[in-house]
Amino acid sequence: MTASVTAPVTAPSELPNAFLRAFNARDLEAIDRLFEPGAVRVLTPGEVVTGDGRRAATASFLALGIPMKLTVRHCYEYGDLALLLCDYLIKGAKPDGTSVHHEGTATDVVRRGADGVWRYAIDNPPGIDRVTAKP
Repeated sequence: MTASVTAPVTAPSELPNAFLRAFNARDLEAIDRLFEPGAVRVLTPGEVVTGDGRRAATASFLALGIPMKLTVRHCYEYGDLALLLCDYLIKGAKPDGTSVHHEGTATDVVRRGADGVWRYAIDNPPGIDRVTAKP
């Protein structure tokens, strides 16, 4: 594991790239260190997991074995909080040949801890997806 994968993040705009390096290294422990202990992840609009559920959701994407591409679109910082808008793409074939295509614009909330390190508080990969009300 390289220092670039595990170095503490001291600017909110750097957090997505730290996540990307850890994701593409398939390093679940490094990814987990980028989150606050009680951080939540949105699986689909309205479906939120934390703790072991969040880690399991991340592990399932790592298991695809496909690198992610990620671009930070915006970083809005206010004191110890920031809102990140990031475009991501996971596209390729799993080891068994099955085609995979996940893309979207994540909207994530990050917070600077007392130690000066930025971590995810809310990881929302579906981001701007809309939920259509069912009759």
